[in-house]
Amino acid sequence: MTNAHFIVPVRDGERELLDRVADLATGFAAVAADYDERAELAVEHLDALHEAGADDAVLPESAGGAGLSYLGLGRLVRILARADPSTATIWTMHAGAGVALAEFTGESSGSFFADELRAGKRFANALSEPASGNRFLQPQHVAEPTAGGWLLSGAKRFVSGSEIADYLLVNALVAGEPAFFGVVPDETVSIVPIWDTLGLRATRSQLLAFDDTVLRAEYRGRAPRPGDFAVIPAGLPAISLGIADAALDALVEHARTREILGKPLAHQQWVQYEVADAQTRLAAAHALYEQALWQADHGIALFFDNLARAKYLANKVAVEVAQLGVRVGGGSGYLKRSPIQRHLRDAQAGQLMAYSTEVIAGVIGRGVLGVPDEA
Repeated sequence: MTNAHFIVPVRDGERELLDRVADLATGFAAVAADYDERAELAVEHLDALHEAGADDAVLPESAGGAGLSYLGLGRLVRILARADPSTATIWTMHAGAGVALAEFTGESSGSFFADELRAGKRFANALSEPASGNRFLQPQHVAEPTAGGWLLSGAKRFVSGSEIADYLLVNALVAGEPAFFGVVPDETVSIVPIWDTLGLRATRSQLLAFDDTVLRAEYRGRAPRPGDFAVIPAGLPAISLGIADAALDALVEHARTREILGKPLAHQQWVQYEVADAQTRLAAAHALYEQALWQADHGIALFFDNLARAKYLANKVAVEVAQLGVRVGGGSGYLKRSPIQRHLRDAQAGQLMAYSTEVIAGVIGRGVLGVPDEA
């Protein structure tokens, strides 16, 4: 039922990719809880996605890739997130960093990074700083000039999949302006061992410390442009929507199989009413997201604002559906072995990913009320 809102078909050729990913996702789902329990990266999942053609697909045609549409990207990430949201998150960040480096350095090293992405090398997105909050495109760390480039000292947080990354997408202030670089992790980049998170544990989104790390001039890229393929902003709503889909699936399964006074819990009127509200709001969130993706594929400038709205709604709906799952699940849903509690923990993480629901709410609210943005 949660897929009934998918009306617009994907482009020719993308259906086969999505079918391959869906087949893989079935296996991912079977072991997602185990990886979450161990807080372990599912490296074989990422390998399987590469072999299925996901990395080549997400690379734009201008960079030598297959040029996946926004609609195809959104559905791919949603399929993954429904099965294993940690894998979905790592792959989205990996793809976002790889595509960004291929595009940002297009006039210098772009073909190199594109070839590395197609070859199966792994990328990680290292933009967020403890001091910059959600404003990950506005770094506070100042890079100092050195021979062949600049030196960076500081920290980047929530770097998903950083332990296996061959390249990092890093930004810093150069001459007072944000600059973006590809960085090969070396002995100057270290992991601060504080990772012990509540949800999305298998992303291992570490805090990285940089100690006079060289930002090489030949790996410097330009700033993002409106025409770039915005993998991460387009993928983030799908992560929460996939989590919400999985939470609703678990809720329905429990309500159909758990009996109360001789009848399945699904016969309880309060459950029916609450599920009706949750499923309708989830369908609305999917529809808003699909509209934003369609707009992106058709060059409608409003798409970026609507992706932010879609993330805001998807984040909140995912938490609401997961919380309802706990209520319907009762004591058994609160047990650690239940998938219901994992969906709730994972759903909370979406609200914290940049831009957070609070930041997006401020932007949307100011726009509706006509309040100028703060300088």
